[in-house]
Amino acid sequence: MDLRGKRVTVVGFGIEGQALAAYLCGQGARVTVSDQRTEQQLAEPIARLAGLPVTYRLGGNRVEDCVTADVLFVSQGVPLDVPALLAARAAGVPCSSATRLFMERCPAPIIGVTGSAGKTTTTALVGRMLQAAGLPTEVGGNNGRVLLDRLASLTPQHWVALEMSHTQLELTDRSPRVALVTNISPSHADRYPDMNEYIALKEHVFVYQAPGDTLVLNWDDPVTQAMAAKAHGKVAWFSLTEEPPGEGAYLEDGALMLRSAGTTQAILQRSSIKLMGDHNVANVLAACAATAVAGVPVAAMAAAVDGFPGVEHRLEWVRMLGGVDYYNDSIATTPERVMAGLRCFDRPVVLLAGGRHKHLPLDAWVGSVGQRCRAVVCFGEAGPYLQDALTPTWGKAAAVACVPSVSDAVVAAAELARAGDVVLLSPACTSFDAYPNFEARGRDFRESVGRLGPLDAAGN
Repeated sequence: MDLRGKRVTVVGFGIEGQALAAYLCGQGARVTVSDQRTEQQLAEPIARLAGLPVTYRLGGNRVEDCVTADVLFVSQGVPLDVPALLAARAAGVPCSSATRLFMERCPAPIIGVTGSAGKTTTTALVGRMLQAAGLPTEVGGNNGRVLLDRLASLTPQHWVALEMSHTQLELTDRSPRVALVTNISPSHADRYPDMNEYIALKEHVFVYQAPGDTLVLNWDDPVTQAMAAKAHGKVAWFSLTEEPPGEGAYLEDGALMLRSAGTTQAILQRSSIKLMGDHNVANVLAACAATAVAGVPVAAMAAAVDGFPGVEHRLEWVRMLGGVDYYNDSIATTPERVMAGLRCFDRPVVLLAGGRHKHLPLDAWVGSVGQRCRAVVCFGEAGPYLQDALTPTWGKAAAVACVPSVSDAVVAAAELARAGDVVLLSPACTSFDAYPNFEARGRDFRESVGRLGPLDAAGN
């Protein structure tokens, strides 16, 4: 679509909405921004776009701003059942998104990564592997880097590593050259009580693929394994547990192996991976299986993994104080992610859990916490709910505390922890009771830990 002179309404003025407004203005469109927040709440992003010919319609999503548009661009996370969007769609106004627009206009092949967990780390690894092979590469998507402003510089010789959430896939009508699904778990039961609806959105990453494209799936996950029957192109696998059929990457006797183009090669030893946990080994295997399709040699894969520190807010070491290590795992918004994090430590853990709960089953989480934690500090809106869930296992012992905020939880955890322990922020809940996102929660945790005491001579 030629956007010059078109009336476009951008619904939602978050990171994607801001990037869309700037790009669409550059394309000559007549841009209106619609957001439920007020001008005061959006003062900072409005200031960043000062000078651009944008009309702001704030304090609500109005029907007239949507039904009069030539095309709507819906930002990630804005529900499609907002009344103004329903009215516009009923009136025949086409709906698009930043991800759809990028994929329509991107001349470079894309490796698209989705899944319930591990997307950001796997996408970062894919990008590092492509770069280590000397391929010009851009990395972005759901990690907060909208790539619309990079379209003018991309060529068919580039590769793009694109992290894709289910909400970003919702309005897509094409799939990437290489599609990767890390895993599927009920991480959004608060919004999608029917898991089939959630799974169907994830499947958008590959349903439009051509016969020459490749779908990379997790052999160890029965939900993703079943997706192979719906593939339109080739299927490759990754597995922690066994050698899967066909091409892909797997773990065998402590070594990461790759079978591709009829040959099997060792990539690297598991012991050389600095990332913590089996789930991160799976992320490395997934990235290897995907980049093999792009022709990345195993030496480049190994070089990319070597020294990779991980992504912030994902089992991120913050500091040691008084013999206690503090870790930030703010991304862990589901019980499954918390349990994966707890398995990374062979020391007693003082766990910080809370936020806004997602109405997910807690039985397995309670059992894992009971086995691996010395104490739990619950916080935020879900604090009392989590405390009640733990009561049958922990009783009324002082080992389970409940406090209002993350900063209060850090102080309480420091009092409960002993030398040799780990204090782990791994909330099992979203951040939306007190923060705009999990990153802000993680930063608050780091700052609160920093206030516990001065750095020692080693900088800890």
